[in-house]
Amino acid sequence: MKVAVTGGTGFVGSHTVAALLRSGHQVRLLVRDETAVPRVLRAHGLGLAGVDIVVGDILDEATVTAAVRGADAVLHAAAVYSFDSRDRSRMRRTTERGTELVLGAARDSGAGRIVHVSTVAALFGGGVRVIGPDSPVGSPRESYAATKAAAERIAREHQETGAPVTIVYPPALLGPHDPHLGDQATRLRDVLRGLTPIWPTGGFPLGDVRDTAALLTRVISGSVVGQRVFAPNHYVSTKEFLRAVRLVTGRSLPAVRLPAAMLGPVGRMCDALQRVWPWHLPVQYGAIRTCAYATRVDDDVETPPARPLADSVADTISWLHAEGGLTDRQAGRLAPPSANRETPAA
Repeated sequence: MKVAVTGGTGFVGSHTVAALLRSGHQVRLLVRDETAVPRVLRAHGLGLAGVDIVVGDILDEATVTAAVRGADAVLHAAAVYSFDSRDRSRMRRTTERGTELVLGAARDSGAGRIVHVSTVAALFGGGVRVIGPDSPVGSPRESYAATKAAAERIAREHQETGAPVTIVYPPALLGPHDPHLGDQATRLRDVLRGLTPIWPTGGFPLGDVRDTAALLTRVISGSVVGQRVFAPNHYVSTKEFLRAVRLVTGRSLPAVRLPAAMLGPVGRMCDALQRVWPWHLPVQYGAIRTCAYATRVDDDVETPPARPLADSVADTISWLHAEGGLTDRQAGRLAPPSANRETPAA
């Protein structure tokens, strides 16, 4: 099967491209930077065999049309996942307009299967206790979730008019080989660097990118049916998340948990500062708000089993350490023994 993919050099996209290639599919990637493709595939032990590259912008209609032409299936994974206040306009352009162009072109091309990568955050809202395939689109005020909700509405409009669109809902994701060091890996790194000693109460659905990639591959192959599919996940409280990090690293990592409503003004202040401050701030209003409003996937919804949370956390930390993002001390017991061994005196 020939699969056209947007966002193929991102976190979810690159893992899914690797899974598709290993399953024997041909992949056509729409990318802005052609040189990123071999680097991303090399991280998965793969080369360019079976890969076709179209260079261009997801916001250019002619380029998108060329990328999906002749594809048996289209996977739309391109989006901007960020709680950084500096990314708001880019999120609106890429996530909303990009979805409109890609899904429209995929439908016009006659693709037999169109897969839109959404997020559980598109369904969150005040008063929502659980989410599932029949949940309405949320009306979030936070920028990332709002742009994903807008994209969700576009995908549902195509479903309602008979297009072969499947929407897949990943949770927040951990895992190795994150090409752009996205929000979750950055937050985990900040925890281990001691930059986030205060956390909001609440929690969020969390999963592993490799589980989501495997599910997306099965959806594209037709072995998973349904218009709206939830990726493997655990709902974890912030307390449970911190406990898992402490468990795998053997570090104490002291932290205080305060009500999200109390921390909201702090998050807004940091967002305002981030617009003029050139370096990354570890506190974002969007992340705080997500912890306040996130809810679990309904227990009646069938999802593939998620790998243990501790495994996802450990693999992410080991990868961050191997890439130089964490020191031996910060990685704790996950630093290789040879790295912690002192050099004998001469």
